[in-house]
Order: sequence, then C-alpha cells, then structure tokens
Amino acid sequence: MSATSNDPFLEPESVNVAGFAAARAILKPRKARPFFGRHPWVLDSAVARVEGSPADGDVVDLLADNGKWIARGLYNSHSRILVRLYTWKAGESIDLDFWRRRLTAAVEFRRELGYLEPADAARVVFSEADGLSGLVVDRYADFLVVQPSALAIVRRLDEIVGLLVELLRPRGIVLRSDRGLAQLEGVSIEEGSIWGAPFEAPAFITEHGIRYGVDLATGQKTGFYVDQRENRKAVAGYCKDRRVLDLFCYSGGFGLSASRLGGAKEVLCADTSAKAVALAEANAELNGVSNLRFRTGDAFEIVDELVASGERFGVVILDPPKFARTRRSLDEALMAYH
Repeated sequence: MSATSNDPFLEPESVNVAGFAAARAILKPRKARPFFGRHPWVLDSAVARVEGSPADGDVVDLLADNGKWIARGLYNSHSRILVRLYTWKAGESIDLDFWRRRLTAAVEFRRELGYLEPADAARVVFSEADGLSGLVVDRYADFLVVQPSALAIVRRLDEIVGLLVELLRPRGIVLRSDRGLAQLEGVSIEEGSIWGAPFEAPAFITEHGIRYGVDLATGQKTGFYVDQRENRKAVAGYCKDRRVLDLFCYSGGFGLSASRLGGAKEVLCADTSAKAVALAEANAELNGVSNLRFRTGDAFEIVDELVASGERFGVVILDPPKFARTRRSLDEALMAYH
C-alpha cells in the first residue's frame, strides 16, 4: 500500500498506518473515486463494512477496498450519510485545534470580503463550502445564529460555541434547527439562546444600506436569507423604472433591494405567510419606502389572478421554498417549478 508521487489527493504521510484512527470505514469496490475527489458525504450504500466499533460522532478513517487511505471524518450510524469527511491529510487530527483552524479561516475570509461590519449580516460559516460539513453560522450584527445539521457537530457544540465567542465576540448566540435534517441525523435540538445575552425580537441589521428587522428565534431558516445577500444586490441592477413582482417575498429583502438599490417603479411583494408579509411591511416602513404593495396568499393562485387581470411586470423575482423534499416528490416539484 503506497502513494504514488503523482497522486494529487494524498500527501506522503497519508500512507502511514500508524496514523490511522481507531475505527475504519471500508468502501465497496469501485466506490472510491468521488472521495479522492474530495466529496464530503459517504453514504451507507458505498460502505462494505465498518471496523473498530465506532460510536456515533467518533472519528473514522475512510479506506478504499484495497486498503488505501483516503480521508478522515466523523461517523453516524443513524444517517444515510454514514461518514462526513473533514480532512484529506492523514496527519491531521479532528480535535479542538482543527475546529479552531477551520473556523478562523472562515471568519477571516468574510473579513476580507467586508462582511463583518458592526451592523451587518452575513453567513460566516457555510457548511461544506468552509470544510465544516453540517455547520451553518449566521451573524446578525452582534448576535450569532448557529444551525447544526450533523450529529457530530451537535456533539461538539460546546467546543464550537467557545471558539465562535473567541473569534467574533458576539453579545449572544442563538441555536436553531432544521427539524427535517435533525431527524435524518437522529438528533434532537432544543432551540433558543445558548450563550450570552438572550435574544429579544427583533434584531436590527443593515445590508447594502437597507435596514431590516429580523426574528432570530422563530423566523424562517436562521431569521433572514443571508445566503442571498449578493443576489439581492445583483437583481437590483435589472429593476430601474420597472414594475417588479417579488413572489415568496418573506421579509421583503428582494423587494426592498429592487426599490432602494434598483430604482424600481413599483414592487408587488407576495407570500403565503401573513407573519412574513407583516414583517416585510414593517421593513418597508423602517426604510421609508412607499412604492411596495403587499399580498398574502398562495403564490400559484396569485399568479393566476394577475394573469387573468392582465397585470404585466418588467422583472419577476422567484425565490420559492424547497419543493423537492424527497426523491418521491421530484415529479410534483418539477411541475411546481415549471
């Protein structure tokens, strides 16, 4: 068992058997290629056997069927994602220093992007994109919202929260859960304030010069769709002097950007949630914007009504919820998207 000099995915030390974890997941034949290519999810269907009796959340090494070391990750027998991979360096332990290095790199990258202004909001940890599978951290001014979606991350929350406090100095930290993902991972998460000052709604943030009130405790996702930050700015460039329809508007992010940044003539914001529409209306008032109208109701029915009445828009913004929750719902989801 040896690494060739032209293997781009293995460092020389990665063939050191003494560096192996106590437990190992051995792949089935012809299943290794995605993981040499740094795919972070090892499904149970790709694994021939697990050696060493790891407990859920334990460190395991991933080996090809011929015994060649590939990567190191964290184990969960409850999930279809049997192993989440975190490092392709055999000499790298998944310990407190590992989490500190990864979180520091994520935070410093956002600092370089200008995402850490005091009143700003941004995603500072984006799961696999930051090499931290199963962890999302959103920053809302001086509060953080942590959303774990992996059992191994939940088991290490105390360590991770301590590091986030050290790196970002928040006033408080709120824990949120995606219940569907938590169920798939076999974990139960009690939402609420977990560090520092308790959160009292709403939190106020500024994005691209627009102010928003955000409900970190019960709002959708972590309170605001911070991952759409750059899209809200980009879409504004198409809205000058146009009528805009913002379907699935939630708290008005796209609609307000179209008006304030893009110079839209008029914006109709619609959402099925009365609570979301009320928040969008409050955000429009907060910014002194008067050319936004609001509708509460089913998006498909609203579109039919608009077509029947001959309404026309220069820009239509669609940011719908997740229609394809399972493979069985794919056909229905494709029809909804169409």
